[in-house]
Amino acid sequence: MTKQPYRILLSKIGLDGHDRGVKVLARLFRDAGHDVIYTGLWQTAQGTMCAAMQEDVDVVGVSLLSAAHMTVMPEVLKWRKQYGIEHVPVVLGGIIPTSDYDAVRQMGVAAIFGPGSSLEDILREIDRLGAEAVHGTLDDARAGYAIGNQVALSKLITHVQRGTTDGAWSPPAGKALVLGVTGSPGVGKSSFIDKLSRELRTRDLKVAVVAVDPSSPVTGGALLGDRLRMMAGTPDQNLFIRSLSSGDVLGGLGPKIEEVLALLKGFGFDVILLETVGAGQADVAVRELVDKTLLLLMPDSGDAIQFSKAGLMEIASCFVVNKSDLEGADRTVAQLTAAVGTDRPLWKVSTLHCEGIDQVAEWVVGLRP
Repeated sequence: MTKQPYRILLSKIGLDGHDRGVKVLARLFRDAGHDVIYTGLWQTAQGTMCAAMQEDVDVVGVSLLSAAHMTVMPEVLKWRKQYGIEHVPVVLGGIIPTSDYDAVRQMGVAAIFGPGSSLEDILREIDRLGAEAVHGTLDDARAGYAIGNQVALSKLITHVQRGTTDGAWSPPAGKALVLGVTGSPGVGKSSFIDKLSRELRTRDLKVAVVAVDPSSPVTGGALLGDRLRMMAGTPDQNLFIRSLSSGDVLGGLGPKIEEVLALLKGFGFDVILLETVGAGQADVAVRELVDKTLLLLMPDSGDAIQFSKAGLMEIASCFVVNKSDLEGADRTVAQLTAAVGTDRPLWKVSTLHCEGIDQVAEWVVGLRP
């Protein structure tokens, strides 16, 4: 494990039909102790570099199997400049003819990995590039933050997470409504947040998302996969997403979350959605940091006795039965109502069919002063 994990973003740009190879690399970097943000299949150059900016990554890795490197990589580097992150090295992997290597390097690509590249060589080069990563000075980040620069916001979050702030400055108070979104693994928190945040954007609210994923207790690395559920469509400058690893923090959150929320509030967001690690019954720490807590469940995820237990059920401000297009949704709603009563809102939601999201959004809007 490295003393300080690097943040590595991996992206499949274009219409490649599978991502087996890039998932191998994601696990490789995670097992080496790094934080890996994987954005999934069918990404765009713009979406990739917007994600790299918001995540303040040390290295971007692009995987291409479609022989489109001479078209795609200039777009990637164009958007890197557009988002003000030319300091971030971009590496390319995939089916790249060796005759094109010089031209691709001249574009500004830091390294190229073909089918014959060993995992050891790839990891060694990523470690080298990560060690040379530039995050700028704290004073520059604070100055940029003061004028609404998202690059500066991203870098300040990194400084806070890595403990490189000096305690001599604090952000403005801000007036954001902070909502915790919690629930067991696989209940669909990230997909729900994606749909809810975009519904809130239709109401002209500026939205920030903080998504926490678990760190490995063995290597300290993390696969930060929540963002891949939130990468659809053209990037929106008023929708900011940041992925964080839990480190050694228990309770479903991660280090310095309170300070990160303060930065987002001070930046002027209207609503902040804090997604916890897949939660168990005792993971209730989120309630100390948020205004309201949304607890997501799914059909047949328990019965009236399960729903009556202490812990997570007690801290919920409202309940969302997600994946309600599945069989058993009405039965779960009935059992949940029998256990907790009708004092707290309860909605059936299907993120697959975009049903019920608007009702939750209206509730959120009604909470704002």
